[in-house]
Amino acid sequence: MLKQVLHYTLRALLVLVAVIALYAVTAMVLSRISVPGENVSHVEVTAYILSNGVHTDIVLPVRTADRDWSSALPYTNTTGADSTAAWVAFGWGDKGFYLETPTWGDLTASVAFKAMFALGSSAMHVTYHKGLQEGPLCKRVHLSRAQYQRLVTYIDQGFARDTNGRTQVIRTHANYGPSDAFYEGVGSYHLFHTCNTWTNNALKACGQRACVWTALDGGILGLYE
Repeated sequence: MLKQVLHYTLRALLVLVAVIALYAVTAMVLSRISVPGENVSHVEVTAYILSNGVHTDIVLPVRTADRDWSSALPYTNTTGADSTAAWVAFGWGDKGFYLETPTWGDLTASVAFKAMFALGSSAMHVTYHKGLQEGPLCKRVHLSRAQYQRLVTYIDQGFARDTNGRTQVIRTHANYGPSDAFYEGVGSYHLFHTCNTWTNNALKACGQRACVWTALDGGILGLYE
């Protein structure tokens, strides 16, 4: 009996290792195959891709001729309420992971399991910035007005809204610092649709260079060297 248990346990572990290896290889290969972007003859909006080393955000000007983000996402939803910030960053991810793991030291097996297998809801993380410094983790993106409008539409679709069409700020334990806020999101995070997949899809939606698919930030950043 014990021999059978050990046999099936070993088989299960081998299957798990094989699945993890297949996922890792697939992620590496597909993140290195790029989708070409559109030619931009007239740049009207500058955006950024910003990474913290793991998670990527799309960063846009707070105000353009087409959108004032501070209207739907007021500065007062942040604890600092600093209206001088000129840039706003958007990230999408698992709500439980976002709110319960402000640092990697807070990560628990339960939160990770729920996030990996689409067992939770999602949230949009909105962070205001006064300025950005280009570097290995911050890449500039040039957009035409039409591309910017498509990117705005894509980002808007990440926010859950109430019956009046308003974004829904999350109030409880929902700030990492003085310049950010969380909002209810649309969709579910899982192994094949991560925060970086969301960013990569944002780039595809607006006709910028992107990976065929990626779960990590490296594939995206590598396209904008």
